Amino acid sequence: MTDSEFSKLLQFFPQNDFSGESEHYFRDLWQIKTFKQYDLITEAGRIENFFYYVLEGVQAVYLVNEKGEKVVLGFSYSGSPSGVFDSFVNRKPATLFLEALKPSKLLAISYTNYQRLFQHYPKFHEWGHEFFKAVLLGRLSREVELLTLNAQDRYISFMKRCPDELKIIPQKYLASYLNMKPETFSRLRASVSY
Repeated sequence: MTDSEFSKLLQFFPQNDFSGESEHYFRDLWQIKTFKQYDLITEAGRIENFFYYVLEGVQAVYLVNEKGEKVVLGFSYSGSPSGVFDSFVNRKPATLFLEALKPSKLLAISYTNYQRLFQHYPKFHEWGHEFFKAVLLGRLSREVELLTLNAQDRYISFMKRCPDELKIIPQKYLASYLNMKPETFSRLRASVSY
């Protein structure tokens, strides 16, 4: 990984101060993985073996419902974490898929090396607590929006808070994430300013 990529990774772990030997140790735990557009990164039924940090690209995490439709639960993009976190942490087969929606370059740390971080750097416990708290609160906020906002308000809320790179991914994924039909999403995109 380049120095610039490593610098981005360090910004994701603000509670930890790496210098000298510890910086080299930390850097060596990560590897670069690249995926083409629409590559499956994680497949349902398999255990997620990596925690990812996104350098480039956009990914969607989804399940496939009884009708065979993709139901999008979330996205990851440059500067954010990625992976199927429940499978990664619990070491159980994933019920979700992780797919590259755009060509993607990710930094990956294996489960074993992830555990080493907590053993070698006590401050990682603080980072882990803050990270999973943010995941939980984000999930709760999304559920409240899905239950209380109409389609137009869900669309406006999402488009106001999402980064530009999410605005250019395939419409069917955004519609699924917002729990609306692609036609509804298309109509809102054409008629609603935010």
